Amino acid sequence: MRELKVVVFGGNGFIGSHLIGQLVGEGVRVVVPTRRPERAGALAMLPGVQVVAADIGKDDLVPLLQGADAAINLVGVLHSRRAKPYGPQFRHAHVDIPRRIVAACAAAGVPRYLHMSALGADSDGPSMYQRSKADGEVAARAEPTVAATIFRPSVVFGPGDNFLNMFAKMQAFLPLVPLACADAQFQPIYVGDVARAFINALKDPKTRQQVYALGGPSIYTLAELVRLSGRYAHHQRPVIGLPAALGRLQAALFELLPGDPLMSRDNLDSMAHDNVIDPAIQALTAATLGIKLTALEAVAPGYLSPHDRFDDFRARAGR
Repeated sequence: MRELKVVVFGGNGFIGSHLIGQLVGEGVRVVVPTRRPERAGALAMLPGVQVVAADIGKDDLVPLLQGADAAINLVGVLHSRRAKPYGPQFRHAHVDIPRRIVAACAAAGVPRYLHMSALGADSDGPSMYQRSKADGEVAARAEPTVAATIFRPSVVFGPGDNFLNMFAKMQAFLPLVPLACADAQFQPIYVGDVARAFINALKDPKTRQQVYALGGPSIYTLAELVRLSGRYAHHQRPVIGLPAALGRLQAALFELLPGDPLMSRDNLDSMAHDNVIDPAIQALTAATLGIKLTALEAVAPGYLSPHDRFDDFRARAGR
């Protein structure tokens, strides 16, 4: 790949850190706008990475994008106040910010825009999250001079994730796990494979104006994923599936606690439909991008197990 300059919005998050690491390995120059540059110190130490203080929801983005070959948007949130069709946090992160970035790309002459959406994005979907993600895809295509490529991943796992790690930590101190939507299905995909999908699409002009559904090699119920995370962390607890009404009450109580809830009613609404790639729909997938998918069982034990993490550290230290 010739030397490219790419601006990565939301680059100091879980997926962004993995993606930027791979971009650097490809010799790409990366600009990472963030409101809190002090939290992106690890990224700033990578060769070819420039961390810039910016509020992407308010500041003029055109100067950031001058001379860039592409913009990548990873900004997303999982929770918002309830409203129709979705709350203000979802509107800001999933709709307004993509619209601002794409408009700035058009003004700066940036020809490519790679957009992180979500599997299940649907303007008529049961959850605010799904509806806002669908409207974000519309915003991603708003400028005819900017070719958008859209990615719809299922839940993403890997070192630093907030999914398997959350369930592993819960089982470290809970005697059992009462679980809403225990039978909901997911097709989790490894964060390194998601990063590679972005990079391969960036290399290939044929991916312009395309939508890619990203799922891993296996499908699991939520209960199976909770059990696996507990097993790999050596704290496996019994998982008790909750009836729908009780699960909804649990989520409503979680929403009253300070901070982001472990589970919200909108999360439950999202799980009304299985989060898997429908084989009846001939969607473009990671395989289309030449990616050999990584199994969850090959990666998750290495970052969930404290023993395996220590063994890995010793191996790297040559001890």
